Amino acid sequence: MKSENVSPLSAQTETAENSIDIEAKTAQDMREIGQSIAKSVRSADIIVLSGSLGAGKTSFAQGFGKGLNISEPVVSPTFTIARELKGKFDDGTDVNLVHVDAYRLPGSDNNASLASDSRTAMSVIMDELESLGLDEQIESPSENTVVLLEWASVMASVLSDERLEITIDRTVRSSQTNDRREFAQLTSEGSRLLKIKPVGRNWSERMPQLCQSLAKWRI
Repeated sequence: MKSENVSPLSAQTETAENSIDIEAKTAQDMREIGQSIAKSVRSADIIVLSGSLGAGKTSFAQGFGKGLNISEPVVSPTFTIARELKGKFDDGTDVNLVHVDAYRLPGSDNNASLASDSRTAMSVIMDELESLGLDEQIESPSENTVVLLEWASVMASVLSDERLEITIDRTVRSSQTNDRREFAQLTSEGSRLLKIKPVGRNWSERMPQLCQSLAKWRI
């Protein structure tokens, strides 16, 4: 576990690697990580959250909502596809969080058949999002809107050149060897490994800030 005090040199090094690897040992850690990342978001940002079922995406989203000062409960919008929640940035400015769970949509991460065919994926995704009235919000979020997408890395790669990608891995580590064990039994509890990757200049410039805010979870 790395120290909370991150030197400018280490932050620059992490930025050069273009990603941050962190570990959430508990659901509370996951919520705090979501809250910390929310403090770095700006108007029109898109956050893409990927991970298997039970990986901890809902816990992350709950913390993310808290970081945006949202008072309503943040739950997975699996059956409603999308929810809009009102909050505030820390400076008091209103923020509208569009929380999308794409699990049931064609072209989602749950539909691997479109992953290798970007042209077909684009057509399917745009038709589906347009029918839900979400196409413009995701392609070009309006002022004071932040979009949190679950199960949507394929969609995001088609729709947006500027985004923050967060991948949650349920792979566990052996406490004796520190090796990753791909086939260990997994439950809703236990450590999660997160890789945070900026796509585009906007988020790349904020990586030093993220490195510092996430320092106590870095591995």
